[in-house]
Parts: sequence; structure tokens; C-alpha cells
Amino acid sequence: MFDMMKMLGKMKEVQAKMKEVQENLVHIHVSAEAGGGLVKATVNGKKQLVDLEIDNDIVSIKDKEMMKDLIIAATNKALEEADEKSREEIKKQTSGMIPNIPGMDLSGMM
Repeated sequence: MFDMMKMLGKMKEVQAKMKEVQENLVHIHVSAEAGGGLVKATVNGKKQLVDLEIDNDIVSIKDKEMMKDLIIAATNKALEEADEKSREEIKKQTSGMIPNIPGMDLSGMM
């Protein structure tokens, strides 16, 4: 028989674990490059840009649009990878806490 109190207790446990995992996402760092390494962006698991490296060769280029495009491309790549790593970390940290319910994705709780 379904035990509602047990399930509510488990949900509180999951919420506490999710909060802990979210706080630790700041320690996940992901880097991505664009323009063959001319621009390198590093983001954390909270989707914050934490570092940006721009090759000296591109700084002297007068084409601001190209520089802007490379920065955006590198940052977006890094953000996508950070999102994936964050999902993996949440899945790892919450595995076994609640039954696997088809269609229930806990990564949306972050």
C-alpha cells in the first residue's frame, strides 16, 4: 500500500539534497573554445561566466563583430556543457532517493 507520510518524508529529503547540490554547482567549471582557440570561455554549473580568454591575435583585429561572435559562441558552448554536467551531478546526487517515475525530471528543480 502507498505510504503518503513516507513519500512526503522522502520529498523533504530530496529537497534538502537538491539545495545542497545547487549550492555545489558553483564548483563545476566547463570551458569551451571558438575560432580555433582564439576565444575561450569558462562557466560554472550555475551558468555564470567565470573566465574569458582572448588570444592577442584577435585583440588587434579591427573587426569587432567577429570578436563579438567568437565570444558569444565560446560562451554558449561552455554554458551548454555546464548545463549537461549540472544535470549529471544532480542525477548522481539524487539517485536512489525516490523511485524512478517515468517523465519525472528532477533537473528542472534547479
